Formats: sequence, structure tokens, C-alpha cells
Amino acid sequence: MELAGKSIVLGVTGGIAAYKAAELVRLLVKEGASVQVVMSEAATHFVGPVTFQALSGRPVFTDQWDSRVDNNMAHIDLSRAADALLVAPASADFLAKLANGLADDLLTTLVLARDCPLLVAPAMNRQMWDNPATRRNVASLRGDGVLIVGPGCGDQACGESGLGRMLEAAEILDEMVAHFQPKLLAGKRVLLTAGPTFEAIDPVRGITNLSTGKMGYAISRAAREAGAAVTLISGPVCLPCPVGVRRIAVTSALQMHAAVHAQVADNDIFIAVAAVADYRPAQFVEQKIKKGLRAAAPTIELQQNPDILGEIAALPEPPLCVGFAAESENLAEYAESKRRSKKIPLIVGNLIGDGFGGDQNTLILFDDDGQHPLPPAAKIDLARQLVVRIAMLLEKR
Repeated sequence: MELAGKSIVLGVTGGIAAYKAAELVRLLVKEGASVQVVMSEAATHFVGPVTFQALSGRPVFTDQWDSRVDNNMAHIDLSRAADALLVAPASADFLAKLANGLADDLLTTLVLARDCPLLVAPAMNRQMWDNPATRRNVASLRGDGVLIVGPGCGDQACGESGLGRMLEAAEILDEMVAHFQPKLLAGKRVLLTAGPTFEAIDPVRGITNLSTGKMGYAISRAAREAGAAVTLISGPVCLPCPVGVRRIAVTSALQMHAAVHAQVADNDIFIAVAAVADYRPAQFVEQKIKKGLRAAAPTIELQQNPDILGEIAALPEPPLCVGFAAESENLAEYAESKRRSKKIPLIVGNLIGDGFGGDQNTLILFDDDGQHPLPPAAKIDLARQLVVRIAMLLEKR
């Protein structure tokens, strides 16, 4: 459980997105957090306090004059034991009050008197979000160190579409988990490739592999959690992009090659996780190859794809380069040989049978200090361990 032992105060303000806050409470509790819900009076018109009490297992506070706290100072006591205060949804009115230090109910008073970090998840109509007053308030809050989570873009309850809708509960959960991760890569820029490539033979056929992209996506999430600005160049996968990560979608090895070279400047770290096809058809057949029109199976001539990692590592001033080696045998021999031939400081090796395509993996890190096995674990846990190692190498560099 990623939030085990954490105490979270969840503020809920008035807005239709309050229904998402119920799911958020469920997810926070599922990850081990203790959740104390505080609602504005307006929020109770959308979702009743009983709902949040049932989901959190704790009484809900709505009234500034609630006498259940012995000293009658809920606005003081509720935040003192909290590890973080999260307001979701945060209405335009709430953001305006917060930016100007107003405190006219329990939640705004609690926020002003808090003794813990504050995260807010805005939720409002697109025009309210784009209003200059809201933009000024958000800029002011960021300047005060408040973490703004979202908003997202899409359909809104009013029937319009655009920026302003609250992020989904699972996305806010990821942001909360990220908040507690050490910021080992704060201020750094990371470029990363993930997934397979697809090398077209004709309009419907191609050469590819079984990579799901799960390891690369986990590393992009872990790097972003560690404070880095992350650009993910992804082959065709069925995975959502981690919150806060910039994704560039490509299909073929040549497209990935071009995208990496276009993005690599000013990056501190390049992590080549993608399972790039070593070869592509020398010639693309414009129309679907028909079996019945040929006396024998067609011959497909192949040509080698460029070595993306090797080219980046050979730049005059390369970023810190990290490679991956998925092998079916002789892992240590092949991985170390690949690392030395490309002259990179770190390569991550794994046997295909230990996690290729799954949610867990077993990795061995190879660098100048030798081999560093990482026991079997979920890919996000391994990704976080890898980020720690990368941060150490970057500091030595």
C-alpha cells in the first residue's frame, strides 16, 4: 500500500465534481491512508456527509463551531497530525478565497491555519478556469507553494468541453503518491523511450515484438515523481500516459529515431527502454500482399534500423544514458557487452521469462561498480529503485 501510515485531510468544496471525491476517499483508504473529510456547506448540497463517513470510517466535519473537538478548534486540531491537506474539488470561489487569505468557514480557516503541505484539484467551467481572475489566483497559489493538481480537459457537466474539469480520482491518487516520493531528480529533464516499434511490411502486416511498454511507463512515472520534467517517446501500446508526463506517440523505429534526436537537446538523462526492432523491411509494399496471387511465400528483404541509444551516447555532450537489455540467456555476458560497446554508464538487464509483458519484473543493474540485483517486485517499485541509482550516477557525474 503506497500511502500506508499517511494521514490525509480531504477538503471537499461545492461542485458537481464532489461525486468524484467519494471515489477518491475509497482509493486513498485502499492505499493505506487515514482520511479525514472536511466539507464546505455548499459541498453538502452535492454529496451528503454520510457518504464520506461510510467510506472513510471517520466522522465528517462541516461546521466551524463543531463541538466534537474538545477545545472547539477543529480548524487548528484537524491539520496538526496530517501529512497533507488535499482539496478536491477546489472551486473557483475556494481558490479565490485561498489566494487572498480569506477564512469564513471551517475549510478555509483550516487551510489558512494548516501545518502541512497543501494540494488542490481545481474543478470548474472552462470559462471560469480561463478567467483572468482565476489565472491570477492560481499563479498566486503556485507562488505560495501550493501544488495545483490538474485540471483536466474534456466534457463538463454544463455541456461544454475544455480545461477545467477535475482530474479523475485515480489520477489525483497518483499525484498524492508522487507528492511523498523523494525529489531526487528535481529540476532535471528526462527523455525516455518505451514500448515496441512496428515495422510495416504492407498496409496490414508488420514486424513487431511483445513489449507492452509497462516498464518504460513505470520509469517515466517514477522519474516524474522524483521531480523531473519527463518526455516519453512511446511506440504503440495500450497504456494511459502517467499524469504530468509529456508523451510523443510514434510507430516505427525510424520515427522513434527522429523523435529522440529532435528532443534530446538540454535533457540531463536519456533512458532507452523501448524494444526497438533491429530490422525493418527494405521495401514497403503499397497494397496488401495477396496469398492467392503468388505461387510461393514472398521473400522479405530486411535492413538494419539505426542504433538510437548508441547514437545518443556518442554525441559530443551526451546526457547520462541508460540502456535496457532483455535477454533469453547469458544475461550478464550480453548486458555487460552491450554496455561497454555503447560506452554507457548503466544498463538494466532482465531475462525475458522474468517479467516481459507482465506487471512484475526482476532486474539486474550493470555499471562500473559491477552488478546490482533488484529482487522481484512490481514494476513501479523497481522503477523507483532505478531512479535512485540514476540519481547517484548523475551526482557522481
